[in-house]
Amino acid sequence: MVVVSPTLVRQKIKKHPILERAFTLLEESVEVQSYLTMANVTAVQRLMYNDHGPVHSRIVAGSALEIIDILLERGYTSSIVKDGVGDEIDSRLVAMMGAYLHDIGNSVHRRLHHITGVALASRFLPRILKKVYRDDAKPYKLTPEILHCILAHDENEKALSLEAGVSKIADGTDMAEGRARIPYKHGKSDIHALSAMAIKRVEILHGGNGARPVKIVVDMGNEAGIFQIEQVLGLKIQTSGIANAFEVEALKNGLHFKTITFG
Repeated sequence: MVVVSPTLVRQKIKKHPILERAFTLLEESVEVQSYLTMANVTAVQRLMYNDHGPVHSRIVAGSALEIIDILLERGYTSSIVKDGVGDEIDSRLVAMMGAYLHDIGNSVHRRLHHITGVALASRFLPRILKKVYRDDAKPYKLTPEILHCILAHDENEKALSLEAGVSKIADGTDMAEGRARIPYKHGKSDIHALSAMAIKRVEILHGGNGARPVKIVVDMGNEAGIFQIEQVLGLKIQTSGIANAFEVEALKNGLHFKTITFG
């Protein structure tokens, strides 16, 4: 069991030098961090949406690594391995980087940000990946895989790889109250803000011995959180391509409230 948080990603990359190197390059890139900062200018300051900046990126990257670890441990084959693009570490890197970068398009506009994000990331990804890999071809092979994660995180796009499905669902796990606190403090009280404020804690667990290897547990303070589960996380699971691997358990103040599946 792990709690979805900004510190999870650093725990997950400790034993993987390639992942640690890639994550450090993202964190230290003036270009990447500027785009993420501007994503929050658009989302939080101008639209009064919830966090889409660096903290959100770290949270989603950590969730993606936890989810893909569980799936690989339970016998799932990554698309990158299956299609001969790379190995399981490459698969983890793609899921992590796709998750970290998925929202940079918000720096341009909220509308079509999954497309503008692809345009922005394509400018720097090969350059960053060349600092991670000595293989001349691999940066160019993994770049479109990461770009697919960015494109497919939109609810209207179907994920075509396990890595994209993982990063998409990981995006939906960042729903706890802290993410909505800024717009709520400034008077935003629509269903999105109220439902997000109702979410107290999100955990990612092994799903036991059943057919669904990943369980996402969402602890709510009140029933408004169900909207967040069904209309945010649920829509992402439905178009992830791996919906049958997940179940969501909703708790109300720590007690079982409802179990939901989306595929």
